Amino acid sequence: MLNDHRPRRGLLLAISSPSGAGKTSLSRRLLADHPDLDLSVSYTTRGPRSRELEGREYHFVDRAHFMDLVNEGAFLEWAEVHDNCYGTPRQPVMDALQAGRDVLFDIDWQGARQIAAQVSPNDIARVFILPPSIADLRRRLYARGQDEAEVIEYRLTRAKDEIAHWNEYDHVIVNEDFDQAYAELAHIYHAARATRLRNPWLNPLVASLLEEEI
Repeated sequence: MLNDHRPRRGLLLAISSPSGAGKTSLSRRLLADHPDLDLSVSYTTRGPRSRELEGREYHFVDRAHFMDLVNEGAFLEWAEVHDNCYGTPRQPVMDALQAGRDVLFDIDWQGARQIAAQVSPNDIARVFILPPSIADLRRRLYARGQDEAEVIEYRLTRAKDEIAHWNEYDHVIVNEDFDQAYAELAHIYHAARATRLRNPWLNPLVASLLEEEI
C-alpha cells in the first residue's frame, strides 16, 4: 500500500515524550522503514548537538530570526522549551497533506497541542512515549552523553510536567523494550493510514463493487 499511487490524503503523525524516553530513536527507525513518511524539520534557536546537521535534524537560527518568522505567521506551531525556541514551518506541512504524503513530528506536548488545534482531527494521529520509570529515564539521559549533568537534571525535573499531558494523545506506548515499542508504533501508523476518510479512492471502488452483478 505504501508504494501505490491511488489518491489519498496525507497524515500528520505527532510523537512526543519527555527527553530520553525514546521518541527520536523510534521516529528515525519509522522514517527509515517508510519512504512515504517525511520528517518535519523544525526551526530552533538551540545550537546543534554532535552529528546534527543543518536542514536534517533542524534549521538552526538565532532568536531574532526566529521571532521574525513568528511575526510573519510562518509557523504552524512554536514553543519555548528548555530555554530554546522550536517551530514547525507551516507551508511544507500543508503542501504534504494535499499531496498525500505523511509527515512525522518529533515534538513536545505544546507543539502537538497547537498543531492538533489547527488541523482536522482526521488529519492527525498523536502518540506519547512513556519511560518505564524515572530512574530508567535518568540512566538513558546520562548514557547518551549529549548534555552536561546540570542540563540532564533540569530535564528530569521537567519530565513529570511533560508526562502529565499523556492523556491528550490518541495512543500511548511504554518504551521498555525498543523493538516492542517500535512494533507498536508501526502498527499505529499503518492503522492511521488505512482510515476510510484518508483514502477517498475507496469510494469509487465500493460503488463499482455494489454495481457488479452477482
